[in-house]
Amino acid sequence: MDDVAFLLHLPVVGDLHAFQLMHVDDGIQMLVELLMVTAEATRAETGQYRGPYVRLQWVHDIYQRRCQAGHWTVAARAFLLHLLGCTLFANKSATHVHIVFFRALRDLSQTGRYAWGVAGAYVRPLE
Repeated sequence: MDDVAFLLHLPVVGDLHAFQLMHVDDGIQMLVELLMVTAEATRAETGQYRGPYVRLQWVHDIYQRRCQAGHWTVAARAFLLHLLGCTLFANKSATHVHIVFFRALRDLSQTGRYAWGVAGAYVRPLE
């Protein structure tokens, strides 16, 4: 863990977020609420994987649109989900991210309290 903290500058001391399985409908509702997307667009996106996954490119596109619109909190959530999907919780496909990780981004003021280095080392995507 000291190597993770030193190399990645991620905290290894703090709360460990309990990422629990998520039903697709719960994930869709969370994305609609927190990313300001339509339920139809989100349902179409998650339907491609038949589960609570979204493409990293889709998240990136949302980030860009929210930046253009000046919705900075929503843009920050999209950016962080994309970052988590590309780094700490990357999977073999390198194209999608499990939306259960978005739960940790619901309240951005709380993200600094998590031990992200530990989560990245021990939490495996729920595939």
